[in-house]
Amino acid sequence: MNQLRLDPLTGRWVVVSTDRSHRPFHFATPVPVQADTSRPCPFCPGNEESTPPALETYGSSGHWLVRVVPNLYPAFEGDHPFVVENRGPVFTQATAGGIHEVLVLSPEHDNGWEHISDEQAVLVMAAIRDRIEEHSAVPGLRYSQAIVNAGREAGASIEHPHGQLLGMSFVPRELAEEQAGFARFAGRCLLCTTVDAEEDAGHRVVYANERVLVVCPFWSGNPYEMLIIPRTHGPHLHRAAPADLSAVGRSVRTVLGSLVERLGDVSYNIVFHSAPYRAPEPYHWHVHVWPKLTTTAGFEAGTGVLINIVPPEQATEELRVAVPA
Repeated sequence: MNQLRLDPLTGRWVVVSTDRSHRPFHFATPVPVQADTSRPCPFCPGNEESTPPALETYGSSGHWLVRVVPNLYPAFEGDHPFVVENRGPVFTQATAGGIHEVLVLSPEHDNGWEHISDEQAVLVMAAIRDRIEEHSAVPGLRYSQAIVNAGREAGASIEHPHGQLLGMSFVPRELAEEQAGFARFAGRCLLCTTVDAEEDAGHRVVYANERVLVVCPFWSGNPYEMLIIPRTHGPHLHRAAPADLSAVGRSVRTVLGSLVERLGDVSYNIVFHSAPYRAPEPYHWHVHVWPKLTTTAGFEAGTGVLINIVPPEQATEELRVAVPA
């Protein structure tokens, strides 16, 4: 039976519609990331001159394992202050100063997060923490967004596994809505409560250890969507304990491995949500994993209501089987 479920983080309703999964070709077919693969990969070792000089490199063996470089095509750049200008009754613009960086996850061209080692996962999380901490010290910046787009459907334009780090002078709507969701929630922290409630329910827990819980959340708006929650409460990723960061990095690798084992070469987005640098409580940093299996159509675009054709309970049952004990 179809259901409406409320996402308490954003305040938006989603539709869980099992009937629509029986339509033909209900999952999108992956397409190649790059049309032309004959050019040297700018992120592979030996081609470092194809990018601007590295901002950070990580690795103890004499060769880099993780690398952070400025983005050649930044969405935000420069130290311009955030100045809003009204140029008419409905024409408002502002300066787009900020930082846009590329996070190269591995020297191996085909090693996405689902294939990297424990050491590599820990270094990736350290890089994300260090760069957000660096952004937070820049005057005028308010928030950093860390993302990984894997596959063409998820927005990747280069095959080599990489992420992006964007420091911006405003708080984007998605974060503002989540902050409002935490503020609305009565009682203790919304995600601390989610951890307890999902463990009690049991049937949406994909992976759990002493530091991390991964669930296909009750309010999943996308098939096989996952929410990764560190058990230690804290609003800011860049202030989290190293052990918690490491555990989150390894859990991302584990559940992505399960996803790929179940669904094959699937595109996905990984989105890290941390409170704005100087924002007070309440907030609890976390990670979203959104597989790109269906196409957003007119209803979703016109209403903002997502339709999920795979109930999270079913998705959990399928994904949990492949997660190592």
